[in-house]
Amino acid sequence: MSKEAPKTAIELKNLKAGGFIKERGKDLFTVRLRVPGGRLPVSRLKKIAEVAEEFGGEFVHLSVRQSIELVHINFKDFDAVVSALGEGEQKVASCGARMRVPTACGGCEYNPQGLIDTQKSALEVDAALFGAETHHHKFKVGFAGCPFDCPKSATNDVGFQGAVWPELNHDECLFCGLCVKSCTEDAIVQDENGGLVFIPEKCIFCGDCIKVCPSEAWKEEKRGYTVRIGGKWGRRPLVGTLFAVFLPEDRVIPFIAEVLEWYKEKAEGMGRIRIGDVIHRVGAESLLERLRGKFPDYVVKETIPPQVIDTQIGS
Repeated sequence: MSKEAPKTAIELKNLKAGGFIKERGKDLFTVRLRVPGGRLPVSRLKKIAEVAEEFGGEFVHLSVRQSIELVHINFKDFDAVVSALGEGEQKVASCGARMRVPTACGGCEYNPQGLIDTQKSALEVDAALFGAETHHHKFKVGFAGCPFDCPKSATNDVGFQGAVWPELNHDECLFCGLCVKSCTEDAIVQDENGGLVFIPEKCIFCGDCIKVCPSEAWKEEKRGYTVRIGGKWGRRPLVGTLFAVFLPEDRVIPFIAEVLEWYKEKAEGMGRIRIGDVIHRVGAESLLERLRGKFPDYVVKETIPPQVIDTQIGS
């Protein structure tokens, strides 16, 4: 009498933590791949296509957070899939209550609007913090290279946006008015004598005045990231609010790490909760105070909690 083959025990929680997501079909999973910043070498993309053809369905899915997902993967093929992807140095992403793969726009390499190297930041953060456990909920980070904010950084738990602070040398100004025309926020106006007046509170740190100035009278005084915290999407969306300005690129990783530690401490006992909702419960000042201790030159004096978006308005 033949013995019954041993059954494979699948711990769904552990599988999901590693980027293997259970599908509706029996024994089938979606495998989410790790693509920090949304950038893939062509050679790796070809390898992913080969693996998808061999083990998956008729298509792959491009997630809204710049990942590629292999669909209809049988759990019996997990080892083979991971091994095949490894040949092209492609790793599996993560899910669950941990740091997710950071997203980013193209940055400043080829985008004329880009102010900062978001791809570099995304890769550095992914290498240092990917998969870090929060114990409470998912934790998403996004990088935008300029105020156009294509990656929608303010809807991340921590969102970074490239920023430049302009400074005018009046002695070098030609009074051509190009900066006035380029400033869509009306932060630069001409007075009755044709002179320039800069209105700092209207500036959104885009640097357009610097780009168009023919005499280089407008110069970069400082550059870095504007940082918003507490955003999320889903059933109860929040828009993250301003916590720091002109944070240097080399301070991004320690800044995120400090926010993570605050989140883990303050969310204790609150159950499954995102950082934006924690801020609403304990107050924004608690996080500001924590960050001022290590980033005093960049943290804003005051802010407001993440802003609630009522998606049911109009119903």
